[in-house]
Amino acid sequence: MRLYDYCRSSAAYRVRLALNFKGLAYDQVAVDLRKGGQREPRFLAINPQGLVPVLEDEGAVLTQSLPILNYLEERYPAPALLPKDLPGRCQSRAIAVAIACEIHPLNNLRVLQYLERELGLDEGARMVWYRHWIAEGFGPLEAMIARSAGEFCVGDAPSLADVCLVPQVYNARRYDCDLAPYPTIRRIDERCREIEAFARAAPERQPDATPA
Repeated sequence: MRLYDYCRSSAAYRVRLALNFKGLAYDQVAVDLRKGGQREPRFLAINPQGLVPVLEDEGAVLTQSLPILNYLEERYPAPALLPKDLPGRCQSRAIAVAIACEIHPLNNLRVLQYLERELGLDEGARMVWYRHWIAEGFGPLEAMIARSAGEFCVGDAPSLADVCLVPQVYNARRYDCDLAPYPTIRRIDERCREIEAFARAAPERQPDATPA
């Protein structure tokens, strides 16, 4: 199994978390997004979108983090990353989608680079943008998680929701967003990071880790 990865990619971080949680061995191939590695012909031949993560498993080439997470859950079902009950499974997926499809796309590297290079926004203006959309997303997310939370986002076991939450909180801390209004999110993030599989997936522990 091979993962095309970048240490600070939220989407790749999600996949690392799932692989680690399920105890799956994998080789990492670093794709430096800051230096344009995603646009090199060799990588575009693997993923024409020029995005990480890409997971290769038994001849399959898999893209987009949420489908990869679902693939891993179906292909390697134990330990599970979805609750046993149907409403819990739906809630876990809903939280994952709220993060991966509603919050993250507004603040990913491509967007921030566009704001800088094409619209001429300085770092201060870009951070106003970033923090605004984190607040817009985390407010409803806090209420959403509070309805289903136990020790983790949905009950008392980690699920896809937690796999998506931890990377987004990591980025929010990295960009100095105010997390005080979100006590449930902060509590669950702290609990998740106590798990070795989660801690081992952190950006600073990756082979291609660089200073923020």
